Amino acid sequence: MNDLALVWIIVGVLLLVGLVTAGTTTVRRRRRGAPGPSVPRGTTAGEVGGASPDVLVDEGAPPTAAEPEAAPAPTLERPEPVGGRLVRLRDRLARSGSPLGARLLSVLSRDHLSEDDWDELEETLLLADVGAGPAGELIENLRTRVRVLGVRDAASVRALLREELVALVDPTLDRSLSTTPSVGADGPVPAVVLVVGVNGTGKTTTVGKLARVLVAEDRSVVLGAADTFRAAAADQLQTWGSRVGVPTVRADRDGADPAAVAFDAVRRGRDENVDVVLVDTAGRLQNKAGLMDELGKIRRVITKEAPLSEVLLVLDATTGQNGLNQARVFGEVAGVTGIVLTKLDGTARGGIVVAVQRELGVPVKLVGLGEGPDDLAPFDPEQFVDGLLGE
Repeated sequence: MNDLALVWIIVGVLLLVGLVTAGTTTVRRRRRGAPGPSVPRGTTAGEVGGASPDVLVDEGAPPTAAEPEAAPAPTLERPEPVGGRLVRLRDRLARSGSPLGARLLSVLSRDHLSEDDWDELEETLLLADVGAGPAGELIENLRTRVRVLGVRDAASVRALLREELVALVDPTLDRSLSTTPSVGADGPVPAVVLVVGVNGTGKTTTVGKLARVLVAEDRSVVLGAADTFRAAAADQLQTWGSRVGVPTVRADRDGADPAAVAFDAVRRGRDENVDVVLVDTAGRLQNKAGLMDELGKIRRVITKEAPLSEVLLVLDATTGQNGLNQARVFGEVAGVTGIVLTKLDGTARGGIVVAVQRELGVPVKLVGLGEGPDDLAPFDPEQFVDGLLGE
């Protein structure tokens, strides 16, 4: 073997050893996790090396969990317009054959009215909770007009009775709600409406329905759940508000300071430039001095932040003289500016409208017509009387 052949053999052996060494090093690097070829961010592995095309390779970024779908926003209710609501009450009274109107017309339609008939008329008014004073006035006026005019036909008698009942309910009273914001030294100030009354009259429900009335009139509203002594009151009020997109300010625990909740509600109303703040209060018994003192405290605390625009007393129209007792005490303590009569239907006690207005010297401003969410309406004397008379 010559020298040239020997040289080629040595070169071949060296090349073979080099190839084996390189292959071993590559295998070790791969086993140790050495980085392979880089893949552009966002490129599928299948595009560069035959792996599954559904696997994303993203250098340095942790795997991203799929974001949960956002819950659909609740659909807000749109309250029905306020105008014309009392027409439903008139129709309901007419269909039910109101006992008050029916009894009055029954007596007045007789051919000849004796003293006993006039006494029966007055008794009917008293049983309807009209009150002794107003009942006596109506009978005296009606008796004089019937005698002077000499009317006997049913249509004329009905017309006279309607005129006297409307006058008794008094259409001259201002029944509008003071819900217009004012302007203070520090900017806009919401109208603040305080709602008071005893348990069982539908007070918290009335606040929720009143919020719907205001929303129907395109007013912005904040609710204050200052009835912190009844566990379900705040939840009930919050449910009413959430249906029409109205926020509720409430305490974080039962039994918290009601005045503090009322103050926070008014403060939020000012901060957010809302039109009206409605404050619900505890259904306190009017003969409990401590509870009435608490109501006075709520008034004082609220007025440090904004003046009170309205104090509405909620009364059950079926309670009769008990409702008048409540009205007297609340009028003295709370400074009532308006009455809300709930459960006003075709019963014989519709005369409470007259009696409570005479007792407090303030008007009935709203009436509850039933159980529906939009069964709260501005009170209209003429439509109310027409309903009593079945017209």
